[in-house]
Amino acid sequence: MKKNIIIFISVIIAAIAFRYGFSVFSQIMQGKAMMNKPAPNVVVGDIQEKSVIRNFEAPGRVMSKYRVDVMARISGYLQKSYFKEGDRVKQGQVLFLIEPTEYRNNANVAAANVKNLKAQLTYAEKQLARASELVKKDYIARSQYDQMLSQRDSLRAQLASAQAQYNDANRNLGYTMVKSPVNGKVGIINVTVGNYVTPTSGALTTINSTDPIYVTFPLDSNDFASLAASDRGNNKNRKVELILGNGSKYEITGTQDFQDNKVDQSTGTVTLRATFKNPDNELIHGEFVTVKLYANNPVLVPIAPITAVQENQAGKYVYKLDENDIPQLVYIKTSGQSGDNWIISEGLKKGDRIITEGLQKVSPGKPVNIVSAEEMEKLKKAEPTKEENKK
Repeated sequence: MKKNIIIFISVIIAAIAFRYGFSVFSQIMQGKAMMNKPAPNVVVGDIQEKSVIRNFEAPGRVMSKYRVDVMARISGYLQKSYFKEGDRVKQGQVLFLIEPTEYRNNANVAAANVKNLKAQLTYAEKQLARASELVKKDYIARSQYDQMLSQRDSLRAQLASAQAQYNDANRNLGYTMVKSPVNGKVGIINVTVGNYVTPTSGALTTINSTDPIYVTFPLDSNDFASLAASDRGNNKNRKVELILGNGSKYEITGTQDFQDNKVDQSTGTVTLRATFKNPDNELIHGEFVTVKLYANNPVLVPIAPITAVQENQAGKYVYKLDENDIPQLVYIKTSGQSGDNWIISEGLKKGDRIITEGLQKVSPGKPVNIVSAEEMEKLKKAEPTKEENKK
């Protein structure tokens, strides 16, 4: 029994040893094959600089230029409304009517008071004019004249006060017609007809202006620094484009006309704002969009051919040649495209040498055979096709 167990264990150990030996042998053979394999042919190019208008993308949100709460400025019962929720209204358009009877009566009383005082003042001034002639001839006492003068001045003061009360009564009567302060779109009616409203009742409804309209967006502080460095003194009225939520481009170009004076410490961004015309009301308050902001001045930036840049989960990368012409994998950062080139923001500089063709067979740290673009074309033409290989 023990002998059988020993034999069984010996067989297992022998199998493991054989498998390990075969694996090591395969690795050695593969290494020799790789060593004997000729270096791949590649085309190499130098990183150049190009004068471009840089652009920066950021998430943005559409905001109404004016967002106005429509309030009651007097107290009374809400008698009528002259619009539907969601309607577009114009500045000065009547939206609500607060019961005007009380305020109209007050205005009529004030008007009558003004009329009465005007009549009294007219009579007093005529009397004073006669007294002025009589006092000169000593037909009346000076004290009587002074009394009439004082009465005239008192009536003038009373008339001024009555006129102010009349103006105030008319103002309150005007407030019975609640008007739109801006052009825009009306929101939900918060207080319906029949309710008693006061200046403290809150907003009757809210109006969002639609044309023009704002788009606010946060720009990374590093991008903002690059933008400021390129534009320097010419930092106003930058061109802005919008990509809507459905992926389409908004046809009208906007202008960046505001930037905050601080960096948000929690996000590391600077808030900017652009203004857009919105004649068809395509942009809606609260909508999320993608903003593309363009610098005013061109700057020299390193560029790399799009065909030379590859990408994996870690990001975009190129094969950069070291001083011994050995390719090294270098990760880069880009900030948009310019024609057939990536604009390089990090990882490469002018004069760096990268592989532009023949990338498929390149391995980091392994030698390559550098050829010209013309030679590469000839080599491609000389390679046998798949059909020829099958034959």
